[in-house]
Amino acid sequence: MKKWLTVLLGILLVVVLAACTADEDAGEEEGGNDSEESAGEDTSTLLLNNGVEPTSLDPPIGFDAASWNVLNNLMEGMTRLNQEHEPEEATAENIEVSEDGTEYIFTIRDDAKWSNGDDVTAEDFEFAWKRLLDPETASSAAFLGYFIEGGEEFNNGDGSEDDVMVEAVDDKELHVTLKAPTNYFLNIISNPAFFPINHQVAEEDEEWYSEADSFVGNGPFTLAEWEHDSEMLLEKNEEYWDADTVELEEVHFAMIDDSNTEYQMYDSGDLDNSEIPSDMADELLDSEEVTIEDQAGNSFYRFNVEEEPFQNEKIRKAFAKAVNQEDIVQYVTRMGEEPANGFVSPGFNDANGNDFREESGSLVEFDAEEAKQLLEEGMEEEGYDELPDVTLTYNTDDTNKAIAEAIQEMYSDNLDVDISLENTEWNVFLEDQKALEHQLSRSSFLADYADPINFLESFTTDSTMNRTGWSNEEYDNLIAQAKEETDEEQRFEYMYEAEEILFDEMPIFPVHFYNQVFLQKDNVDGIVRHPVGYLELKWATKE
Repeated sequence: MKKWLTVLLGILLVVVLAACTADEDAGEEEGGNDSEESAGEDTSTLLLNNGVEPTSLDPPIGFDAASWNVLNNLMEGMTRLNQEHEPEEATAENIEVSEDGTEYIFTIRDDAKWSNGDDVTAEDFEFAWKRLLDPETASSAAFLGYFIEGGEEFNNGDGSEDDVMVEAVDDKELHVTLKAPTNYFLNIISNPAFFPINHQVAEEDEEWYSEADSFVGNGPFTLAEWEHDSEMLLEKNEEYWDADTVELEEVHFAMIDDSNTEYQMYDSGDLDNSEIPSDMADELLDSEEVTIEDQAGNSFYRFNVEEEPFQNEKIRKAFAKAVNQEDIVQYVTRMGEEPANGFVSPGFNDANGNDFREESGSLVEFDAEEAKQLLEEGMEEEGYDELPDVTLTYNTDDTNKAIAEAIQEMYSDNLDVDISLENTEWNVFLEDQKALEHQLSRSSFLADYADPINFLESFTTDSTMNRTGWSNEEYDNLIAQAKEETDEEQRFEYMYEAEEILFDEMPIFPVHFYNQVFLQKDNVDGIVRHPVGYLELKWATKE
């Protein structure tokens, strides 16, 4: 994978890395418009597949790519990622930063409007950002606001909303104070979790985000239709401050979670984009319609360290080392992915110009013989004559199923262990994983902003992204130090040490790093797929 991100001391990081996942379940496509033309013949409507129903269009709750695909085009924060994946002024027309890097003054554009015609105000941002951090919101994205002074304390119940240093000083000016200088803060706030919310609308209707006729946004498009678990229709937002840049009139999202069905729709003209079914990779990867782009993040598995037999470190390492990642990418996923030998993706350069992944090294490798030995030692430590039954759980998706079946076979061949497989639909799967109901479960990570710390902070003790039961005080301290360290060389040293601890104790094991491989019709252009996982249609065209 080419290096697509350079981290320089004192310079704002560009946005590249990939964030949360879209791989769940949904209903069947029922067509887009009511016009006489079929969707496949309509050149004014971009035809896309979202895969599944968004988890939520409430910005702090829809913390996954299935929600971001839609949210990022219906709404807009103070900053937006441009076509080069860098944050730039969006709803904010001006951003001032203090000399010590801890105070930000955002000035909102005079022509920033909500889709209902209301002015976008600084109070809308204060309301939204404090709601993100409110423990009653229970947002998985709340940790992104911990960079703000008072944010973590409020979210953890140790402080109040008044302690959060986000203040609307007037209708158009927002003041924000950070705990420590954070060079990538403008990257962070491009995440949909930091989108504003029309506070007047939200106060009148707490479920404003749940239906098309009540949804109010401030982005390039509006939500015209939403048939849950089936389809969505977006229309150009004439109230958007930069509406002249938006060329598409409509975007239709289907919700099809089967890659073969998706490809058939693409082939018949009912979609303008499609993933490639893994069993058609050899046939289609060389097509002129194929595009391969960078995406930061990885496919991985979580052990529940509170449940037998994975309370034992050696047994966890045995199950990790028994998985041949190279075989999975070559014979199962077959999309040119790189096998993952650590958690942080390639593409981040440290203060000395070294790629984080190369510098941190290979922290987990396939070794069947060592895996067998570790399993024997772990079982002896636990007094097991027989290994307790193991169930691997994955969310419904044909690729997830294929990987799970391959891992099941590897455990049988390499460990002489037979495991069971279980699949559930996304929303059920996610809730059970958060509640530590799974024993061994499939996961994915797409970076939320452009820094390795975003990968590693997921496994601190109190992180809502942890979902393993694993806790290590030294690891937590290293992450905390990295977040406050202003010397880039030392900051990366903390992160290198933290990743090593993560794999010394192995509460997770990675499978492969992500990329973005898709087919696209030659009359479509300008779709931007940010490596952090946000789909961008502001500059898209269809002839």
